[in-house]
Amino acid sequence: MKHPLHQFHFCPKCGSKNFNENNLKSKKCADCGFTYYFNSSAAVVAVIENEKDEVLVARRAKDPAKGTYDLPGGFTDMYETAEEAVVREVREETGLLITSPKYLFSIPNIYVYSGFEVHTMDLFFQCSVLNFSEMYPMDDVSELFFIDKKQLNPTDFGLVSIRKGIEIIVEEAKKVF
Repeated sequence: MKHPLHQFHFCPKCGSKNFNENNLKSKKCADCGFTYYFNSSAAVVAVIENEKDEVLVARRAKDPAKGTYDLPGGFTDMYETAEEAVVREVREETGLLITSPKYLFSIPNIYVYSGFEVHTMDLFFQCSVLNFSEMYPMDDVSELFFIDKKQLNPTDFGLVSIRKGIEIIVEEAKKVF
């Protein structure tokens, strides 16, 4: 695996070309001494179920993994809590207003965007929706539909972390029945 900063060739502080690997997660400038640590970006994922024990699934409208299944979610903005981010992302992608997001689990991921590997920490939340009547695919979603929790197939989901999250959800559903 390549160093997470392999695409960074110049010091972001002074612009020097002497910006070299320092350890597994940082580079250090030999000229000004600045050390840049590469940390995961926070992302959120919404697990939304209806009264029939079905999970809301989105079809991706854009790459990466265009056309595959996904769960609503996305990156957190600066100065935003994970709970605020999941509410905003679900609203932007589905038109739905969620209530009471409850943290479930997290999965580290590498999300390739415009040829750049973004290391993420994907935070999964169980979310409630009071009214599904205003649900509509928006933003980077081409379609929204429900799948019975017992019928979810992880291989239909294009992003690795979402696939792993679906595996956990399916295993938990088996324990209940």
